[in-house]
Amino acid sequence: MDAATEARLLKLLDRQDIMDVLVRYCRSMDRFDREGLLSCYHPDAIDDHGAFVGSADAFFEYYRPWHAKYNMGHHHSISNTSIEIKNDTAHTETYWLFESMNADGSMSLHGGRYLDRFEKRDGQWKIAARACIAEWHGKLGQIEIDPEYAKIMAGPGTSERDRSDRSYERPLLITRPNQQMPF
Repeated sequence: MDAATEARLLKLLDRQDIMDVLVRYCRSMDRFDREGLLSCYHPDAIDDHGAFVGSADAFFEYYRPWHAKYNMGHHHSISNTSIEIKNDTAHTETYWLFESMNADGSMSLHGGRYLDRFEKRDGQWKIAARACIAEWHGKLGQIEIDPEYAKIMAGPGTSERDRSDRSYERPLLITRPNQQMPF
């Protein structure tokens, strides 16, 4: 393999490692997975989420009770990520959506961007600094779902906000019989 191709492959591996951290962050927030969240940050990292500025550990301890109190469930979703890598430092901009079913029964949607400085230390890319830019907020309308249909759709499992969620099941097994809903 020539040097130019090898350099491109190493850059792709770095980009993928950074993307893996960004996705793990979202999953960890949604599952209240403290260990997963902390694995995204260097120990001396600073996170600025507006209402909170501090370490990753303090960030988790601040937001977990808030999400548990005000949200019955939520998703942190990301898209459009730009990554600029120079040596062992990378700057990223990642668009995010935060969708939540709130404790009061309403649904909300929020959007913004994560601006991150990643550093590669001991071969691992992790967040060293994060600014969470919230750009807009809104409420979603409710839709009626047939209770029988909702019950059937819950068959594969429900969302759990801890490591009992099926996303941690290894191996994932399907034990329900084949079925189809008549429409």
